[in-house]
Amino acid sequence: MSAPVHMPRRSFLGTAAIGVAAAQFAAVLPAFAQSAGTRSTGPLKRLEPLKTIDAGVLNVGYFEAGPADGAPVILLHGWPYDIHTYADVAPLLAAAGCRVIVPYLRGYGATRFLSADTPRNGQQAAIAVDMIALMDALKIQTATIAGCDWGARTACIMAALWPQRVKALVSVSGYLIGSQEAGKVPLPPQAELQWWYQYYFATERGRAGYEKNRHDFAKLIWQLASPKWNFDAATFDRSAVAFENPDHVAITVHNYRWRLGLAEGEAKYQALESRLAKAPVITVPTITLEGDANGAPHPEPSAYAKKFSGPYEHRLASGGIGHNLPQEAPEAFAAAVVDVARR
Repeated sequence: MSAPVHMPRRSFLGTAAIGVAAAQFAAVLPAFAQSAGTRSTGPLKRLEPLKTIDAGVLNVGYFEAGPADGAPVILLHGWPYDIHTYADVAPLLAAAGCRVIVPYLRGYGATRFLSADTPRNGQQAAIAVDMIALMDALKIQTATIAGCDWGARTACIMAALWPQRVKALVSVSGYLIGSQEAGKVPLPPQAELQWWYQYYFATERGRAGYEKNRHDFAKLIWQLASPKWNFDAATFDRSAVAFENPDHVAITVHNYRWRLGLAEGEAKYQALESRLAKAPVITVPTITLEGDANGAPHPEPSAYAKKFSGPYEHRLASGGIGHNLPQEAPEAFAAAVVDVARR
């Protein structure tokens, strides 16, 4: 893991909103520097009530908090997680004056396809296009995009392909843009072992097994990816409800089969995938984050640092923080969002 790289600050939001947010955030978390790795305590938060809006091929279910005229921040979850990855982050950012949007990705929670005829496609470009469509529907021209797991990949893609829509980026585990060609390259045995579920999903047995056992399967992934996170049953069950979405299994299985080149994507996304296959450099201000106990496959920070050409910093969240960093270390994640928006 690399030490943080401190870059010169510059303003990029073009409004006074983020300056106000930073001041308010400092008041909310006066001791952040001493508590970057702490877990939240107290009553179990739920991101509700939900709103819905038609956006592209979806009716998106999302949570919104903070002032309507605040600096927009979109928080993206991954697999097998849900919007409650940001159960503690969202209130912190809302209290700091940000307009916070936390959508369910396709195949999760309240989000539904508008047509039964739309392919249940989990390829990376499709999910990013969904989020641009959501921004259009909400009339958000630019926003800070922050994510973890699939959400981090989606955030990176948005920043790479539509930098005019992304003011700044926060990405857990760094640069995660991939391609089918890259997915064909064999890895060392120990690394391949970590991807066991990807190969499981490549089989019909795996699809049927996930359909039948998605609750226990997801819980196992949580435990393996965050081996030092002692989440309780209520915390997991709060998120597990999102996996009952009727398209969840199809989207999950297609995502991993597409990565291995075992499933076709949609032709309408091919031009975007061709651009992504070239591993484009991300130019927007970025902070990448990593937990010191991430049990999921992830690259070393040194492997992706040069993929960010704008103001850039990498931060390590310590204290046994695993893969689901925003939920395990919400203060560290929220602070990164506010800080990147001040550069």
